[in-house]
Amino acid sequence: MILLDMVPQAEWTFWKWVEFFALDKWPEFLTGAGVTLLISITGTIVGFIIGLLVAVFCKIPVKATDSFVKTAFIKFFKFLMQVYIEVFRGTPMIVQAMVIYYGTASIFHYSMNRLFAGIFIVSINTGAYLSEIVRGGIESIDKGQFEAAHTIGLRHGQMMRHIVLPQAIRNIMPAIGNEFVINIKDTSILSVISVTELFFTSKSIAGTYYKYFETFIITSIIYFVLTFTVTRILRAIEKKMDGPSSYTMLENQDAAVIKELD
Repeated sequence: MILLDMVPQAEWTFWKWVEFFALDKWPEFLTGAGVTLLISITGTIVGFIIGLLVAVFCKIPVKATDSFVKTAFIKFFKFLMQVYIEVFRGTPMIVQAMVIYYGTASIFHYSMNRLFAGIFIVSINTGAYLSEIVRGGIESIDKGQFEAAHTIGLRHGQMMRHIVLPQAIRNIMPAIGNEFVINIKDTSILSVISVTELFFTSKSIAGTYYKYFETFIITSIIYFVLTFTVTRILRAIEKKMDGPSSYTMLENQDAAVIKELD
């Protein structure tokens, strides 16, 4: 409801309009920001899972002793995954959104829920980028650890799960966080399929009053607060994953010291 003492007036100044939008339209801005966060968080998590699975599968070695069927399946699946990565990294997300949403309706005569479509588009786009990031993280691990794992008889899945991935994920945490921040901003692209995220909501408010500059000043502040907060949280998580800055080596110490440390 519009405040009685703040009925829009043609002679209002810039700051008066900003005040009006901030005080009267905050529920719409809040709802749009909530949808933006929902899509970016879900899309990043699902995209990370996709990227992790693709990267791990693409690192499966093909042995000379493997059967023809197994070798052919692995090579074919790797080819498909490479096509997926190249296509979604090589085309803009805005084009992907148009093709997937309207293409589904045109070809399969199925109208996707817009929120689901937004999450799906962000997820598969993020998965393509994170698969390459995870691959780089895996390749950053010292080769000697791979050789040691094979020496003690670990299978590929065991080696990845227990040795390689815990280190690789820690190494790529800044890149994952950066992808999350990018997704918060890139959800604005989904306005082309009418997903009611922050940008679409802001555009609707601005179009109603023909006050684009005043509206998007507030929008830019909200985006900054979201990305700044997420960045600080992710840095705290990275610091937590680093562990303590120094470690105490326990070697032949008496029971009293060990008990005190416990």
